[in-house]
Amino acid sequence: MLPWLRISDAIDRLNERIGGVCNWLVLAACLVSAANAMIRYAFSYSSNGYLELQWYMFAILVMFGASYTFRRNEHVRVDIVYSNISTRRQIWIDIVGGILFLLPATLILAYLSWPVFYNSWALGEVSSNAGGLVRWPIKIFLPIGFALLSLQGISELIKRIAMLTGHMKADLHYERPLQ
Repeated sequence: MLPWLRISDAIDRLNERIGGVCNWLVLAACLVSAANAMIRYAFSYSSNGYLELQWYMFAILVMFGASYTFRRNEHVRVDIVYSNISTRRQIWIDIVGGILFLLPATLILAYLSWPVFYNSWALGEVSSNAGGLVRWPIKIFLPIGFALLSLQGISELIKRIAMLTGHMKADLHYERPLQ
């Protein structure tokens, strides 16, 4: 089990680093948004490129943030059921859900999104908006994001199996959002 836990740890470290980059990307998106608004109102100048840059940063945040959020056990779940069952049942729900739903969905989406990127790259796709950006570079984040989420799913499965077999302490702490 130890080699598997090392793999899981490497995947976790990768997604933690990516999460750190995403934290800075939030700041960058806010700065671009503020600069775009200030330039538009102060100088009556605007560019679709600034707006599309914000969209691109948001897209990266969503695609990379999914694996980071999953890593930190802060993803969406049905709290009413999950929080009222034993830890062992929670582990089994995570294992079954990961195998039957998460991994098939993320692997299929990674596979299906690759041609979206590739076709865009092959055509040299650019925005149809005046002053818009090149489109193909942002599309690579679809398959990468789903691949990272798949990797994190594998990491979580390894950890859940280690918890069931006693190789790891069962720590499924989840802080419910304040309503």
